[in-house]
Amino acid sequence: MNAADTFSLTHEDAQAIDDCWNRIGIHGDKSCPLLSDHIHCRNCAVYSAAATRLLDRYALQQEDRGQVSRTVESEVKTRSLLMFRLGEEWLALATRSLVEVAPLQAIHSLPHQRSRALLGVANVRGALVACLSLVELLGLDGASRVASGARVMPRMLIIAAHGGPVVVPVDEVDGIHAIDESILEAASRSGTQASAKYTRGVLQFKGRSLRWLDEEQLLSAVTRSLT
Repeated sequence: MNAADTFSLTHEDAQAIDDCWNRIGIHGDKSCPLLSDHIHCRNCAVYSAAATRLLDRYALQQEDRGQVSRTVESEVKTRSLLMFRLGEEWLALATRSLVEVAPLQAIHSLPHQRSRALLGVANVRGALVACLSLVELLGLDGASRVASGARVMPRMLIIAAHGGPVVVPVDEVDGIHAIDESILEAASRSGTQASAKYTRGVLQFKGRSLRWLDEEQLLSAVTRSLT
């Protein structure tokens, strides 16, 4: 099978898939009822399944492994970060430590709490999950001032902590973005993170100064808050 045959088969597979993200999703009219929960189509199981199907088909049709390897190596390396807001501050967290972005749920306080960061527990699909305040952990000012007319939807981030998942409420989620590794390396070498807790560097993104969190330090702090 030559390269033209491979492309033809892959293109036919793509046409057979319902690209709902281009019709009713983030690239369409945004009428999908799941969009409010997932923020972006990239977070939806339908999108993931379609991507997996295409990639699996493509892998089966590839014969020139060496060429594929060289192509991958030449691509720009990026890291996936979730951008979100707490109070007046925008932050970024590596998606590898993120389980899910969920709608805001009621938080039930616990008697005799020993940790100031522990808000209580929240019900996540029938299971009670510890709920922590990132504002408290990071030492932030939690006061939030939203521009008049802005439509902001607070969310809960479910994070994969060392002892199990925890929930942290946030004021706003911008979405998941792929950031060039060279930009992240420059931010981590800049030294601007020295004065901020659990921070690897500061990025300039969409006209904002955004704190890139050190997920290992943060998850260790989360674990300490639960013990």
